[in-house]
Amino acid sequence: MQIVETLNEGLKRAYEIKITANDIESRVVAEVQKMAPQVNMPGFRKGKVPANLVRKMHNDALMQDALTSSIQESIEKTMTDNKLRPAMQPNVDLEEGYEPGKDANVKIDLEILPDVPTPDVEGLKLERLQVEADKKTVDEALQKFAESQKQFETAAKSYKAQIGDQCLIDFEGKVDGIPFDGGKGEGMAIELGSGRLIPGFEDQLIGKKANDEVLVKVTFPDDYNVEDLKGKDATFDVVIGEVQKPKVAKADDEMAKSMGLEGIDQLTELLKGQIEQELNGLTRTHMKRKLLDQLAASHDFEVPPSMVEAEFSQIWQQLEQEAAQEEDPEAARKEMEDEKDEYRDIAVRRVRLGLLLSEIGQKNGVEVSQQEMGMLIQQAAQQYRPEDRDRFVQYIQQDQMAAAQLRAPMYEDKVVDFLFDKAEVTDRKVTREELEAAIEAEDEAETKPAAKKKAPAKKAAAKKPATEKKPAAEKAPAKKAPAKKAPAKAAAEKAPAKKPAAKKPAAKKAPAKK
Repeated sequence: MQIVETLNEGLKRAYEIKITANDIESRVVAEVQKMAPQVNMPGFRKGKVPANLVRKMHNDALMQDALTSSIQESIEKTMTDNKLRPAMQPNVDLEEGYEPGKDANVKIDLEILPDVPTPDVEGLKLERLQVEADKKTVDEALQKFAESQKQFETAAKSYKAQIGDQCLIDFEGKVDGIPFDGGKGEGMAIELGSGRLIPGFEDQLIGKKANDEVLVKVTFPDDYNVEDLKGKDATFDVVIGEVQKPKVAKADDEMAKSMGLEGIDQLTELLKGQIEQELNGLTRTHMKRKLLDQLAASHDFEVPPSMVEAEFSQIWQQLEQEAAQEEDPEAARKEMEDEKDEYRDIAVRRVRLGLLLSEIGQKNGVEVSQQEMGMLIQQAAQQYRPEDRDRFVQYIQQDQMAAAQLRAPMYEDKVVDFLFDKAEVTDRKVTREELEAAIEAEDEAETKPAAKKKAPAKKAAAKKPATEKKPAAEKAPAKKAPAKKAPAKAAAEKAPAKKPAAKKPAAKKAPAKK
């Protein structure tokens, strides 16, 4: 094996490696000797098949495996001998026209991690903005919770439905007098004024009583989620089975006990704990960003362009998704293009901070334990189908880059906690509104153009079973622009510092998510 460096410029490196035919052949021979005792072939006792026949049966696979292992070993040797720390998975190219039985010429190019200056973690000063979960806040949360547990009771048959009431309806929809697929339902509960159904449907049930038959006339929206119904006029034959009035929402022992609790005091304490946890999260977010600002202001070093490009691509992809949901997508894209350089600057900052926090952790012995890593793997595995979870665990255990990416958020939080302990922290009491305003101001200062198009985070809707169809009368939920997702900078800046995922061999695919 011969290794020659062909490029050494900044953080870029390139090598040419020659793997001789003899090296590859020796691996094939060794593998044949290893597998021969296990081979079964008609006419031979197990383990007595001649080596030349074993090789003839499996030659193509043996040659490919030998070449792959030779290339992998050459890459590892190159990294070790030159003390390289790759920023991303190296690009590996086998010369065009390679034929088995000949020397293999391989080219490797990569970017390495920079030498990060040893960060000075002394002298950090931080302010901790604290919000108290006072009685008023807890009482308001308790009342909102009670309202969210709203129940209905059957009204008198002569009672006319009003906004806020619930109707149980049977219905059948028609377009041009012909029933359409998904347009029929029975016993569907609809709260009038909820906006759950397509425009105009709920309004035509107001003032109706139990057992009333109503011909509802509507027009499907142009953006309806069923192509054949977009913009179509339709009628629905509706029978109101029952009108129900909402019960007065009351936070008391009865409500708490209906949830399996001892009483209202226990429910109050649980809600208070949730509020305190949420407020502590906001406090931590504010401190974390102030900490990163100090680190970013005092450190400046070259970062791998490939990592920056990967981070920038994540930002850009998110922005494109948001632009597509704007009223004027073209104008949104034009604004993006005008601010492209600023978004790239954000990617540089985030990559640099991620590398900086990693260096601080390594220099100060911050680690994620095997037990913690096992917990992370099991949590991540829950995103996959039950039959795929073991395969996912095996994939993480075998792929170091994937494992590092999974470990990164927890590792980074531990580094941040270490820095909090080192810092001089002063406390200041504020209101929730003041704390949220401070965080929002930091968002605008940090993300610059990104702050202009912020939107609340939205969880992906859980998939319903294939047998459960949404009634055609029910409109699709309004789409919200997803929240800006900070790419692989330090987790302190909205998202954990993650290395871009390395390209994985086809044989090592992770199982499909749900």
